[in-house]
Amino acid sequence: MIFFGGQHGAVQPFSDEDASIETLSHCSSFSDAMSVAEEGGEAGEETAQEDLQYKLKVFIDSTVDKSAKTRQGALDGLKAAMATRILYEFISDRRMTITDSIERCLKKGKGQEQCAAASLACLLCIQLGSGIESEEVFKTLKPIFKNILLDGAANIQARQACATSLGLCTLVAEDDILDVYATMESFESLFMRSYVKEDGSRPSLNPQTTLLHTNALLSWALLLTICTGSQLKAVTHKHLPKLPRLLENDDVNMRIAAGETIALLFELARDMDPFEYDDWEPLCDKLNSLATDCNKHRAKTDKRKQRSVFRDVLKAVEERNFQTETIRFSTERMTIDSWVRKRTYDAFREFVGSGMNYHLQANEFIRDVFELGPPVLVDAATLKSMKISRFERHLYNAAAFKARTKARNKFRDKRVDVGESDVV
Repeated sequence: MIFFGGQHGAVQPFSDEDASIETLSHCSSFSDAMSVAEEGGEAGEETAQEDLQYKLKVFIDSTVDKSAKTRQGALDGLKAAMATRILYEFISDRRMTITDSIERCLKKGKGQEQCAAASLACLLCIQLGSGIESEEVFKTLKPIFKNILLDGAANIQARQACATSLGLCTLVAEDDILDVYATMESFESLFMRSYVKEDGSRPSLNPQTTLLHTNALLSWALLLTICTGSQLKAVTHKHLPKLPRLLENDDVNMRIAAGETIALLFELARDMDPFEYDDWEPLCDKLNSLATDCNKHRAKTDKRKQRSVFRDVLKAVEERNFQTETIRFSTERMTIDSWVRKRTYDAFREFVGSGMNYHLQANEFIRDVFELGPPVLVDAATLKSMKISRFERHLYNAAAFKARTKARNKFRDKRVDVGESDVV
């Protein structure tokens, strides 16, 4: 069972204009629920939970409204809730209803609505975690994602969103490694179009197409983290000679995505024996040039961002070094100590945003991914110092308690299996 933590402060899923939509106007805001819980103790917590569930039901119903504006608002509301609340039990009972709504919005919606639906699909899978429930959801949505992704006539923003969502949903919910490889090939068919041509010329692409290719490359890199050794060898042989030319791309985000993917490939490939790369010096020269870039034609913010990333990429390639980062949440901390972990962390954070720390605290699935163990019960004084609402404190410890109970039950089951049936 998967549990999500809350987020500091109130979440406002709509603008003032959107909030005036008639079908949603009677829904209380998340902040209202928080204030009720804060003022009313246990009774307030129960009322806040009922208000939240009522609002979520209205959101779900509104995803099939005739008004595109109402559907968009409902999708945004569900996204905000799933990114910032513990909703597994509520969502699990309604997962196929929500999936049907996502499918309808992806097929019949346009632009922003399709983007919101694609993001919601990811959040739904993150809430459900790896297992039969998320596999059912993904089995329904995967063909639609791929159709939109590979359809050159489809809305470009929808294709970009599907490129990102398909990658994370595959990581969470795909149950067959061969299907993972097939999805990676779909991503390859896109970002390889940004590769330098055989005659040495670079393809001429508009910024939106380049962004599509960038998203495809990042999702492909995410799935590299779960590939087998034999597949990694094939991928390294095919792509490592060509990826460095993407460092010459005019788009800063593509250059950075290519650099981080190269660092990831080097990290994974070095675990294989033997690993050889012939163009070591030219690659290091190119990385060093980007790490010290003073090109006057590039924006200052782009140069600053690029230099920071490529200093780390250069260290990874030259010295097998990784710039460690520590993520602190509640009383715990997690170390990002490899490119594999960084790519995975960045992928989840893209969807849950500022709620990432709460997912790290209370979401069993994400804690499993980062090997954090079951959620930790926190004493009342520590929870109070976290400066979150009483209702959110209640949700957090409820999640931790349930997770620990589940872990203990698993342990007891194992003891029974080995003959200790007298132990309760």
